[in-house]
Amino acid sequence: MNPLRIGNFSGFYGDRASALREMLTGGEVDVLTGDYLAELTMLILARDRLKDPGAGYARTFPRQLEDCLGLAHERGVRIVTNAGGLHPAGLASEIRALAGRLGIPVRVAHVEGDDLTARHPGALAAHAYLGGSGIAECLRAGADIVVTGRVTDAALVTGPAAAHFGWGPREYDRLAGAVVAGHVLECGTQATGGNYAFFREGDVRRPGFPLAEIHADGSSVITKHPGSGGFVDTGTVTAQLLYETGGGRYAGPDVTARLDTVRLSQDGPDRVRIDGVRGEAPPPTLKVGLNRLGGFRNEVVFVLTGLDIEAKAGLVREQLSDALAKSPPADVRWELVRTDRADAVTEETASALLRLVVRDPDERVVGRALSGAAVELALASYPGFHVLSPPGKGSPYGVFEDVYVPHGAVDHVAVLHDGRRVPVAPPQETRPLEAVAEPILPEPLPPGPVRRAPLGLVAGARSGDKGGNANVGVWVRTDEAWRWLAHELTAERFRQLIPESRELPVTRHLLPNLRAVNFVVEGILGAGVAAQARFDPQAKALGEWLRSRHLDIPEVLL
Repeated sequence: MNPLRIGNFSGFYGDRASALREMLTGGEVDVLTGDYLAELTMLILARDRLKDPGAGYARTFPRQLEDCLGLAHERGVRIVTNAGGLHPAGLASEIRALAGRLGIPVRVAHVEGDDLTARHPGALAAHAYLGGSGIAECLRAGADIVVTGRVTDAALVTGPAAAHFGWGPREYDRLAGAVVAGHVLECGTQATGGNYAFFREGDVRRPGFPLAEIHADGSSVITKHPGSGGFVDTGTVTAQLLYETGGGRYAGPDVTARLDTVRLSQDGPDRVRIDGVRGEAPPPTLKVGLNRLGGFRNEVVFVLTGLDIEAKAGLVREQLSDALAKSPPADVRWELVRTDRADAVTEETASALLRLVVRDPDERVVGRALSGAAVELALASYPGFHVLSPPGKGSPYGVFEDVYVPHGAVDHVAVLHDGRRVPVAPPQETRPLEAVAEPILPEPLPPGPVRRAPLGLVAGARSGDKGGNANVGVWVRTDEAWRWLAHELTAERFRQLIPESRELPVTRHLLPNLRAVNFVVEGILGAGVAAQARFDPQAKALGEWLRSRHLDIPEVLL
């Protein structure tokens, strides 16, 4: 049987608008998937729905589709997307109306059942992460376009693969292979050189979007359309496999994929084969993402230029602390960022930034109280006083948390293109999630000369967020470097290199097949990205910070 060619045209809400057309015209493809949802996106869509009950889905997708619907129909390409967000039925209805105006006979189905907001008072949005079974049901019934709400990112691939190959719900190895391929595709150009540690090894000015050739046994080849930008190699695929994951077991509603069994091999230019993936029964519960209003925040950034930076920062902190003492915010955070240089040739490079962030349940405490106190200092503080922008009203921020419910607590339904509603049964077999046994470490490198140098000279990294936690995946590209990394980069060494993590739980997971270690840092992001608790609220650059840290590296690796 020929492989099923599944491509991606969106990795987030706001991704390249032309990608759908590029994927339809750039080469052969059977199914195109668009991933629009993230934890922060769900909060944004929830706020849209507060203003308009008919909103709650990705408004950009119908505009993309208007330009490409006829082309997809002509080429027989099916489209599966979670752009339905909080209102998949609404988006499906808009697509049908669009197809009617264009005179294109398109069968549109959607998936429901993820929305549990009514069961969680006080939540702006509460949505279960569904699997790909509902998508498969819609495709088997003949849908050309399937719209979902909150499903796992990989479900956009497992659903079409299961429908095409006729996989049953207990064919765990095949399903796990599709999960791994789906995880590689889900973030679009991150698999083709985007955001890649070794980006200078190829032309990544405009990476093409990725494509997976999935085989009946669950194995796949990750590639891209001929002539498109970027590049695909075992490094770009490894980086994406480590993104926002944890240990050897990667749990989902359809299957738990064993990431420690993944084998990668270069299969030619811009082609990476994935095989060997093993799967297990899914855990007995579904993850539910809760978004709620956490309070209000405000921010002001003071620019400190030239001499006496520390003294200037101390003065403005003291002045504002006195002013805010009358009605102190619940949370006050100062951060001095030393971007200044001595004897600088521009004013900008002679300046440091002092950042103040305040949070409180009461909008008035962080709004007018802060802006008034900061503005009043304009002529009465440090020499050269100015701010990047004046503080305004307090803005609401969100808080994200995970809860878990049994599979049976969710009414997973496939709403077919002809209006029939088909219930999707929960898995008949489940397996509680447990950690993978610690693998045996490789033999360490023999003693030899070392050089103090940045970790990034020998290792790549990619990092990301999961609620309030962050993960940092670090990998190397030779067996010799793996022998060193596995012994050197322990959880304790990670804490030394990343001081911010020293008081937090840090767990290290080893993935020898990928020559990788994956760190999970609990609580480093506070209440999640929407709370904006740190300078890099999604930990996107945490891995690059780690790569810039210096340690003693064997000279044979440099």
